[in-house]
Amino acid sequence: MPAPLKSGDLLKVIAPSGALKEFAAFEKGVEIWRSRGYKVEISNSISDRFGYLAGKDSDRINQLSEAWNDPECKGILCARGGYGSARILENWQWKSHHKWLVGFSDITCLLWSLYNQGKSGVHSAVLTTLAAEPDWSTERLFNLVEGRPIAPLQGIGWGGGIVTGILLPANLTVATHLLGTSIQPNFDGVILALEDVTEAPYRIDRLLTQWRLSGVLAKVRGIALGRFSRCEAPPNILSWTIAEVLRDRLSDLNIPIVSDLPFGHDGCNAALPVGLLAKLDAERGILAI
Repeated sequence: MPAPLKSGDLLKVIAPSGALKEFAAFEKGVEIWRSRGYKVEISNSISDRFGYLAGKDSDRINQLSEAWNDPECKGILCARGGYGSARILENWQWKSHHKWLVGFSDITCLLWSLYNQGKSGVHSAVLTTLAAEPDWSTERLFNLVEGRPIAPLQGIGWGGGIVTGILLPANLTVATHLLGTSIQPNFDGVILALEDVTEAPYRIDRLLTQWRLSGVLAKVRGIALGRFSRCEAPPNILSWTIAEVLRDRLSDLNIPIVSDLPFGHDGCNAALPVGLLAKLDAERGILAI
């Protein structure tokens, strides 16, 4: 992990994915970081638009490059998710700097790409969602980046014992589209932490079936499931519930699984480190770092 952050450190804000539109929420998120004593510098092109993207690929690459290669910058805060970060990684090479990267959802692409270089990031609220976090979740994020311990998370254990492994959080849809690419990590010994939003149950089924057919789930030691928000079928449509789909596609893997953990969209999004050793207790329903 990077060196712990401290008051006075310079952090830079980039928009590597979708176009910024939640400006009031964004400003509140920036103020939360500034209230901790950090110098937060926002890219001049943060509000650019290019279709559904936050500017052209070249412009978003320049944002990432300028922040990553600035020796004074100690961390990068992502403005929002959406879609687009995979596009800027096609010809991207991480230089050997070591600094914090904070985000989730579409930022999975950057977090996993960085993980492949042996560097940890933080799967946590982006600036447009940070102000909606409860106090304990916000404090957890700052505890993590400032070098203090973080508490275990409580969910619902499916049984299967206790396992330790490298924690690899992700948005399920984004991660599925990284399978078979150069960004796909080595899944040996990994505890996957997955969440998603606005995907109908049959689509979650299709995504998880791709994981099964790819063979990578045979390498995974355990699975931690966060929130799958707005993933129910429309009324009067014949369907399984999202909970039933998750049970159907995962419960026969014979590995520890914990569901209903407090991370993901549309609710508390507890910060999770990428690439650190974690313990998953599927008997008591606990995920601990």
